[in-house]
Amino acid sequence: VLWFMFLLPQSLLANEAIKIHAIHQESFACTEHWDGQFKFLGDELGTDCVIKGWYEDGQRLFQRSYINDGFENEDWIGFNKEVLSPCDCLVEKIHTNPVTNQPGIMTPGRASSITFKKADNSSILLAHVREISVKEGQRVKSGEVVAKVGNNGYSRNPHIHIGAWDKDNKPLQIRFDQTTIGLKIREEMKEK
Repeated sequence: VLWFMFLLPQSLLANEAIKIHAIHQESFACTEHWDGQFKFLGDELGTDCVIKGWYEDGQRLFQRSYINDGFENEDWIGFNKEVLSPCDCLVEKIHTNPVTNQPGIMTPGRASSITFKKADNSSILLAHVREISVKEGQRVKSGEVVAKVGNNGYSRNPHIHIGAWDKDNKPLQIRFDQTTIGLKIREEMKEK
């Protein structure tokens, strides 16, 4: 029976994936939305990414998401850091939510977001952004700064949500181009 699975087209076994440029120069970690968790376009099979920083005290060295108790946005290492374009694409739609949440306290409402359209008509959404630096109709390159990390809409802490779908509105799994991850760390290593 197992051999039969190898004969099936990959699209019958799992949703297709879209490969994107890393959305941050810094190290980050993502939590996936599992299949069926959400049914909204852009949320289904999406992922939430948080920038990490290093804690070091002479004995311990590990990554964490915030300093202090994390109750202030400024405690979060990623808050207000640059968000990079996931693709060479068109900025199709922008939504702005002017309310900034406090960590742990969610304000209902749609998050600030940028929707990108690729040449193959697939779409990528970056949500919970702030200080958006692009305009609708603008063409952007992979890795170009498009916004900063925010905390708005249905969000409990500063992070970036990524969602993607194909031309038929079928959700796509997110896959990062590994050659674009850790750009800031790579640059620092070259300087040493």
